[in-house]
Amino acid sequence: MISTDLSIIAPEILLAVFAMAGLVGAVYSGRDALSQLLTWAAALLFVAAALYIGLTGEGTHTAFGGIFVDDAFSRFAKVAVLLSAAAVLIISQDYLSRSDLLRFEYPILVTLAVIGMMVMVSAGDLMTLYMGLELQSLALYVVAALRRDNARSTEAGLKYFVLGALSSGLLLYGASLTYGYAGTTEFAGIIEAAGADASIGLIFGLVFLCAGFAFKVSAAPFHMWTPDVYEGSPTPVTALFATAPKVAAMALFARVVHDAFGGVVGDWQQILAFLAVVSMFLGAIAAIGQRDIKRLMAYSSISHMGYALMGLSAGTAQGVESMLVYMAIYVVMNIGTFAFILSMSRDGRHVTEIDALNGFATKEPLKALAILCLMFSLAGVPPLLGFFGKYAVLLAAVDAGLGWLAVAGVVASVIGAFYYLRIVYYMYFGEETEGLDGRMTTLPWLGLVASAVIMLVGIVNLFGIEGLAEAAAATLVR
Repeated sequence: MISTDLSIIAPEILLAVFAMAGLVGAVYSGRDALSQLLTWAAALLFVAAALYIGLTGEGTHTAFGGIFVDDAFSRFAKVAVLLSAAAVLIISQDYLSRSDLLRFEYPILVTLAVIGMMVMVSAGDLMTLYMGLELQSLALYVVAALRRDNARSTEAGLKYFVLGALSSGLLLYGASLTYGYAGTTEFAGIIEAAGADASIGLIFGLVFLCAGFAFKVSAAPFHMWTPDVYEGSPTPVTALFATAPKVAAMALFARVVHDAFGGVVGDWQQILAFLAVVSMFLGAIAAIGQRDIKRLMAYSSISHMGYALMGLSAGTAQGVESMLVYMAIYVVMNIGTFAFILSMSRDGRHVTEIDALNGFATKEPLKALAILCLMFSLAGVPPLLGFFGKYAVLLAAVDAGLGWLAVAGVVASVIGAFYYLRIVYYMYFGEETEGLDGRMTTLPWLGLVASAVIMLVGIVNLFGIEGLAEAAAATLVR
């Protein structure tokens, strides 16, 4: 019944109504008069939607003939997407106000992107998948170029748009091949057509789909947009790129390979293992020479997506669980890190050079300690939470017979630790220079400290995330 279908997609409908109402209200109330109100309303609505999905959702339901799936896996991913997007909106408000970027379009576009992400992770059909993906992408293309009077921001938006169009073409070609050989766009029909020995046409379709998804998660060698877009976009937009879209794209990746191609694990396992190895090493090595912290975080995200793909490449429920745990920890680490990056300024001007951190610990010991915790966690140093995320994906790879991949991950982690520890070295042992003089406002400070505390305290029981991830993985891998 249509009423049942609509009740299943109620959170998406609510957000869509908010976006349209906000757009109309902003247009009729005067330019940017409602910007701050819309930003807070969007953040609170994201939190409310996450609570509704997390507390009321149970079982597995499908809508509109199976093209939209509501299960434990999609609910886990949606809650992570909504909470991370809300956190980014909250910690970004002061920066947006100071930079004259708090425009009414920003929270509305972020809301539309989040709706796209929610549709992506619930897709049960290639058409639904593409609709969600493009809704997310089209909104993010615009926010990347939000600073219209800045050449680097405009360049970032254009590069993201052009390369995003290329990835969409690859994905559509893969979808058309899959449809041609399976005779259906529904995942349930594709997995039945593929069976345990897929035809060469379906394998080619799978390869092109994986290439399109790899672009969305910024996995090497489809990472070329990431450093320039991270550096050129306004910092709040970079913080958004590094969190919610990564969770949604990785969940979509898992949904497609298990729901549509779950019978040919051996075929896509090779593709994912290759993407994981290349991403881990490229991110670890290329970040060493970076002097801009936003570009460094871009290569860091490429490397971290490699570890998440390592978990997914296991092809087991344990692998999906480890990937979900890893992504949850990754998002928290990035929110804290970008909360600090947003506050980096000198003489009223936002700075992103790593050298500006020289001697920072002598001026701000508490903040430096929080950043130290986050950097150590990003590097995977025990006993911080980031270590347990990496341990989970490494264990999943070993248990799946991919010991060589786990060894490669350990080597890449050792290499990558260098540039995280270099930031700590600059803060505590670097020569004191003019450095940073900006005051960190309350919300970013809370974001930074909360993230650091979670990295320390979360080692006790991971706040229950492990059990939720296990239940989510069990619904996907049957």
